[in-house]
Amino acid sequence: MAILSDAMLDRFRSRAGAYDRENRFPFEDFEELKKAGYLAALVPEQFGGKGLSLQEVAEEQKRLAAASAATALAVNMHLIWTGVALVLNRQSDHSLDFVLEEAARGELFALAISEAGNDLVLFGSQTQAVPLDDGGYEYTGTKIFTSLSPAWSRLAIFGMDSTSPDAPKLVHAVIERDAEGIQILDDWDTLGMRATSGNTTKLSKVRARADRVHRRIDPGPSSDPLILAIFANFEILLASVYTGIALRAVELAIESAKARTSSRAGGAPKSSDPDVRRRIAGAAMALDGIHPQLEKFAGQVDAGADLGDRWFRELVGLKVRAVSAAQYAVNQCVKASGGGAYFNRSELSRLYRDVLAGSFQPSNEDSALSTVALDILGPMT
Repeated sequence: MAILSDAMLDRFRSRAGAYDRENRFPFEDFEELKKAGYLAALVPEQFGGKGLSLQEVAEEQKRLAAASAATALAVNMHLIWTGVALVLNRQSDHSLDFVLEEAARGELFALAISEAGNDLVLFGSQTQAVPLDDGGYEYTGTKIFTSLSPAWSRLAIFGMDSTSPDAPKLVHAVIERDAEGIQILDDWDTLGMRATSGNTTKLSKVRARADRVHRRIDPGPSSDPLILAIFANFEILLASVYTGIALRAVELAIESAKARTSSRAGGAPKSSDPDVRRRIAGAAMALDGIHPQLEKFAGQVDAGADLGDRWFRELVGLKVRAVSAAQYAVNQCVKASGGGAYFNRSELSRLYRDVLAGSFQPSNEDSALSTVALDILGPMT
């Protein structure tokens, strides 16, 4: 079931260039997404949502990314967290049911995971999580790349509890925007994905209520269902966004090839140029290999498949392959489209910058290779 209409996506595409130039969050896009019920796409119908599967939402994210890459990547963060809540709910773990309920009411969830210099990502944290007498926690630390910064109403965070008797523990919670001690910096000025507004977020004794503290787990690699659910939704939906970007690049390259002619070839269209044809064909072939992988892994999550620790290897591999294929495809399409693609006004130019962001989002290539090496070679001796 599709939620995003072609007319809506056309409007998103018409605004995307201005958002990028002005380094501005796409409030208009998000208002349309909210009215269409897209924020509740993964929320089951019994909670008031649309009841789509991860497989269906992954396809929608491809379409959205082809229209407005930054809008797709921004809403990805919200969809990831509702997807996590859905996975846990299906396992009779109701610790994040409040996410499903509130997303159905229009609340917007963001994730505060990344920290400067913390290459452990989900397996460690520099943020302090101090326990309170009422069961809540106070968080102090700095999170980077917090997408949706101007718009989120709920923020999923985690930090390290180093003081409890059973410490150390990584403590996961959700805070609200009006909590005291939250400072959002105006520091987002990047090469690409500018409209995602992934500002730095500083936390100073920010209180999370006890009923919003939903996990305390050991640091380090973990097969806790929460961590597996985060990895699954994060990597699959990221792969969908970057695949969608590259699909749009191929469309633009085809249009360019048919519209341009070659004086050297007596006025024949560039679509008859063997080099142009080879580049566009290579881009399309690279993406052909990603679609079935996305469908497979999203379908396994929807079916509740249990792949154990192998999930990490499979999921990081999917994300790295999808981003690599997308970057290769966009690069080939830029080359096939000639000098016009080098101008900032070109949509291809924006896609070229946007697709680079995939290299910096977890799991990056080095981290993924380390994960696969551990799986096939065992620990280093």
